[in-house]
Amino acid sequence: MKCDNCNKNATVHLTEIKGGKKIEKHLCEQCAAQNEGLPVKSHMPINELLTNFVMAHSGLQKETGTGCDQCGITWAEFRQSGLLGCANDYQVFEKDLTPLLQRAHEGMTHHVGKVPTRRGGSGVPMKRQVDLTRLRKELAKAVEAEDYERAAKLRDQIRQAENG
Repeated sequence: MKCDNCNKNATVHLTEIKGGKKIEKHLCEQCAAQNEGLPVKSHMPINELLTNFVMAHSGLQKETGTGCDQCGITWAEFRQSGLLGCANDYQVFEKDLTPLLQRAHEGMTHHVGKVPTRRGGSGVPMKRQVDLTRLRKELAKAVEAEDYERAAKLRDQIRQAENG
């Protein structure tokens, strides 16, 4: 089959349906790239073609410009490999990762499991460090919300936990 534009051998075949009518286009690689804006690579492995097709039509691929400014990984690369590039990626892709984490962890997005009992670098048991951190965050929220009664109780709990 010949290219509709230049009569070279057609290697790109497009079928569009407009207004209920089927329109077929047969183009060579050069005309497809120039006229249709299709990035055509010759001799692309079939698995790469299929992956690109699925990613482009599944709604999973995000715009290529969005990525981590530290490691450079994009959302599409994460979806393909399943691995993040650095700790900053959790903030960069937070809104996309949250539904995945909720599905994987029964609705939870923050750690709620066991905490090691061994001592951290400060000599304080890690469970107590975690509890103190949680209490301090709650205290800050209570003060911000001007709930001074709750803030006083949390302050007392923090003092009690710090003294052992």
